[in-house]
Amino acid sequence: MAESDGPHLSFAPLGDRALLIEAGDKVDPATTGLVAAVTARISNSPPPGITDIVPAFCSVALHYDPDALGEEAEGAAPYDAMVARLQSLLFDLEAISPFEGRTFDIPVVYGGEHGEDLAALAQACGLSEDRVIEIHSAQTYFAFSTGFAPGFAYLGNLDPQLRQPRRDKPRVRVPSGSVAVANGFTGIYPLELPGGWHLIGRTPWSLFDAGRNPPALLEAGDRVRFRRIAAAEFDAAARAQSWR
Repeated sequence: MAESDGPHLSFAPLGDRALLIEAGDKVDPATTGLVAAVTARISNSPPPGITDIVPAFCSVALHYDPDALGEEAEGAAPYDAMVARLQSLLFDLEAISPFEGRTFDIPVVYGGEHGEDLAALAQACGLSEDRVIEIHSAQTYFAFSTGFAPGFAYLGNLDPQLRQPRRDKPRVRVPSGSVAVANGFTGIYPLELPGGWHLIGRTPWSLFDAGRNPPALLEAGDRVRFRRIAAAEFDAAARAQSWR
């Protein structure tokens, strides 16, 4: 495993056509910021042969075509040539200003048909439904990573009082905009999808639209606050197809 001379990044092969850049082993805003900086730097100045960039909580996976490295790989294994190029590209990454995400106040109607697991979650946590809503909407969440589906952001840290494992039996269909919790995270289903998180509410906002630029509303480093609304406000916003 190779290490860079600048920020604490380590490199490891993933087969013969990919490698992993590890930015840390702790899920926190600092690691998220470093992952975002690495991703941005490589996206803006990609070395020859890069075919895909996949950021995660604490790492970035790079897929590449070894044959595209050309003369750069002459006399060296493609992996070693790519790591050398990346170390040169990323050596001064600490000089980049920290990534400043945006803050969104997202409206949510809690419970009832829009959050059918709220009552069961409240019972499992030993709380009233109103108390679950109060706790969930009281804090600002940090988007540590995106994944699972286009536009889905893992928002933490969820208050320990609301932490429950995933449902024993996932649903085949979860409505778009559903606000859910599981383990230490909360999140919003960007599309109608299968899922096993506990549904506690729903937002009329669209988290993903392929025709929008960018298509995903949230990205790693953003912050989210949830604002409780009435069902009538949700219905009006949904009819208007409002997302902001």
